[in-house]
Amino acid sequence: MNRRRIRPSRSLIAVAAVLPALAGALALGVPSAQAADPAPGRVALQGTQPAWATGAADQGSAAAAAPVTARVYLAGRDVKALTAYATAVSDPHSPLYGKYLTPAQARARFGATDAQKTAVANWLRGAGLTVVEVNDHYITVTGSVEATQKAFATQLHTYRKDGRSYRAPAKDASAPASVADAVLTVSGLDDAPHRVGHKDTLPGPGAGFRNAGPFSSYFGSKTATSLPKAYGHKVPYAIKGYTGKQLRAAYGAGKYTGKGVTVAITDAFASPTIAKDARIYASRNGDAAWKTGQLRQVTPAKYTHTKDCDASGWYGEETLDVEAVHAVAPQANVVYVAGASCNDPDLLDALNKVVDKRLADIVSNSWGDIEANETPDVAKAYDHTFKMGAVEGIGFYFSSGDNGDEVANTGKKQVDTPANSAWVTAVGGTSLAVGKGDTYKFETGWGTLKAGLSTDGKTWTDFPGAFTSGAGGGTSTTVAQPSYQRHVVPDSLAKANGTKRMRTVPDVAAVADPNTGFLVGQTQTWPSGKVYYDEYRIGGTSLAAPVIAGIQALAQQAARHPLGFANPVLYSRFDTKLYHDVTDRPLGAQGLAVARTDFINGVDKSKGLASSVRTLGRDSSLRAVRGYDVVTGVGSPAPGYVSSYRR
Repeated sequence: MNRRRIRPSRSLIAVAAVLPALAGALALGVPSAQAADPAPGRVALQGTQPAWATGAADQGSAAAAAPVTARVYLAGRDVKALTAYATAVSDPHSPLYGKYLTPAQARARFGATDAQKTAVANWLRGAGLTVVEVNDHYITVTGSVEATQKAFATQLHTYRKDGRSYRAPAKDASAPASVADAVLTVSGLDDAPHRVGHKDTLPGPGAGFRNAGPFSSYFGSKTATSLPKAYGHKVPYAIKGYTGKQLRAAYGAGKYTGKGVTVAITDAFASPTIAKDARIYASRNGDAAWKTGQLRQVTPAKYTHTKDCDASGWYGEETLDVEAVHAVAPQANVVYVAGASCNDPDLLDALNKVVDKRLADIVSNSWGDIEANETPDVAKAYDHTFKMGAVEGIGFYFSSGDNGDEVANTGKKQVDTPANSAWVTAVGGTSLAVGKGDTYKFETGWGTLKAGLSTDGKTWTDFPGAFTSGAGGGTSTTVAQPSYQRHVVPDSLAKANGTKRMRTVPDVAAVADPNTGFLVGQTQTWPSGKVYYDEYRIGGTSLAAPVIAGIQALAQQAARHPLGFANPVLYSRFDTKLYHDVTDRPLGAQGLAVARTDFINGVDKSKGLASSVRTLGRDSSLRAVRGYDVVTGVGSPAPGYVSSYRR
């Protein structure tokens, strides 16, 4: 099965008459697909041959007896009708806006029928494959390469990719015409990257980390007087870490608390200490105490790939997400839904759990991968889940990534997935300055340059230094521009990759810079072998996503109805005072930076300290400018944003 490793980053008759027109009015981009030439009596499953499976990379046929595990995703009753309804209920100009379905209604109208499941399973068995699982979303099959080739009418070859060899179809797979309408796509015919699965148990808490200090308690409260100047003046120390009180003030939470709203968080694996950590953190940092049943975890029967995915590394992600949502929306319910691994199939399973039982109104997701690694079949499966969520009034929020334009990370400009989907809200990042008395001072686009202290301590070496991290953003090469971005995103961005307008990310932004980050508390394993709770500052769009999810929970409380897929409404408010229009130069020509002193070993000063200066607002080739930009989208929520939803 395709196992793309994901990073944490951190009334029917009346409706039918209006749907076609509405779908045209709010057309959403979909991944482009390769053309295919299926055999007679078959229908191509477009996009199932990866773009990297080219003639030049072809190393010949795959071994006929080699094992294959694949998922055949089910299209349900009517894919086009699902897209149209998801579009209509999300469009504030539509008469169907907000007329969401229950999960049972959604399945009855758009889900796969028993007859479809039976027909698809019979086809697969007849081709010599073994059906190992059938559910409402997909059918899992296993078999040899030879049987798989017969079932999907395509040869499986070996191709060279990134210095390694992987299996993939030599052309798009296909399905018999008799069942083609029931098949959405198939994944797992390619195995890049391949990892062996095994039964695993979760490890204990990960290795400890803490910040050294000195710190500012609010932005600019403590100046680094003993360190060199930067941009002509002494700069402040980085903050110790913002808390809920400061974030709520910065983004205009007002009296709203998220009461009556449920936020789901999906990540891989599950922290064994989250309940205790969240409780201690809230009591120490002024957040409302968790009520009984306010936080719960939904976990799989077993976990896999714990070593490949660095399971304990995901504990910090869950901890950040849970504590950030509660800090911003202290009365919202939080349900954590764990993926069995960091691979697409398991994370899709987690998302489908949320949709199938409508576990939440808002879903925060602080994980992703680069667009080059996402094949069209996987993108189609994700989008189907997002559309089913949309018709139920569920909104999905994804971090946009922490590597800016990705050039330093991958050698080419690209965006992250699933944030590139036209059916999710991609959350970018800022550097946030909250001053004395919890006053909002400014934000810049998040992008960091780092220069270390010279040996003599008098200058910063190679100032302003090299790019270290920044909000992910840019223009997709696979997803067409959705209609909600028209007349907002300039063509210089939408057409950055050619003549066709494409999806740009992010859509909105919030604090992400680790230098102006959030204080989290987590149980960790320390060098002494002891395991105990401590606190540290953290950032990334992994922080921005749950912060925006929390703010949307406040907005939903004000609206007194689910917000659903939020992008059409978010963009309809563009260029208003409801957003901070974030730029890289909020104070004019003055350069912005903070100083940091860190433990070299990340734990204590036994290995020494290292001082550095971190320049703000320098995100690779990306720029935060007036209006929409690919660092912060339409901007960050301003005071008045939350209350503007009030009915």
